[in-house]
Amino acid sequence: MNKITSLFNIQYPIIQGGMIWNSGYKLASAVSNAGGLGLIGAGSMYPDVLREHIQKCKKATDKPFGVNVPMLYPNIEEIMQIILEEGVKIVFTSAGNPKTWTAFLKEKGITVVHVVSSSKFALKAQEAGVDAVVAEGFEAGGHNGREETTTFTLIPMVKENISIPLIAAGGIATGRGMLAAMILGADGVQMGSRFAASTESSAHADFKQTIIDTKEGDTLVTLKELAPVRLIKNKFYNDIQELYSKCPTPEELKELLGRARAKRGMFEGDLVEGELEIGQIAGLIHDIKPVKEIIDSVMEEFEMAKGEVVML
Repeated sequence: MNKITSLFNIQYPIIQGGMIWNSGYKLASAVSNAGGLGLIGAGSMYPDVLREHIQKCKKATDKPFGVNVPMLYPNIEEIMQIILEEGVKIVFTSAGNPKTWTAFLKEKGITVVHVVSSSKFALKAQEAGVDAVVAEGFEAGGHNGREETTTFTLIPMVKENISIPLIAAGGIATGRGMLAAMILGADGVQMGSRFAASTESSAHADFKQTIIDTKEGDTLVTLKELAPVRLIKNKFYNDIQELYSKCPTPEELKELLGRARAKRGMFEGDLVEGELEIGQIAGLIHDIKPVKEIIDSVMEEFEMAKGEVVML
């Protein structure tokens, strides 16, 4: 057992990203049942929907699972109350100040992990009392840090600054990637894109196929004035670039973005006008398969690669 498997009482140090529109109870329970830690993505759920997913997840697995909560969520107090009422034991927080909720959750016996994009924020999270941090590099899909630090450089720098367990995220979808992250100082890994392209992901089938079709260089980070986000290039992305050529104000960018753009793309399958969030590692994902097969193949490759490193 390592620090992460001990912390969460799981078999493998593999955490599933709590991705909006991808991470319902089916995905979370499948990851937990396969030996990792599944996360329900609260960021795309109304409070009553979250409660339903937590209840269904408890029926679908007797293994530990958690909830990922972006702290910019408008109904945050209600969300946290549901988490307490439903007896969730693990909470990953992101997009906000870890001081806001960490002490409250810890007092209730909940394990708290915070997602960061820099050593500075990792230290702040440690000072706030979190049990572990996820350090996410710029390769990751969806919303990114402004620092543009890649996983390969971020992990050793964060490791140098903190003493609590460290989970690497961004650009990891294979056993070799997992081993590389752990050699650089991570105690475990979080994978998003690889699980988005799974049978159990709640994403639309057309979005899953788009992940498979995505090649190297097909994703880029944009909308940095609002909140940096890595997207697959499509008509919506091109519309953003066209607007940028006119030096838009943040208000004009918000107007183009509109509402529910991510839901349209990832959940409803609008590949033209939707916001298609995915990581750079999509270029290495070639199939949609069940979660158990994904985790088994990652661990098999991890052990094989570890043996190769020993032989060097």
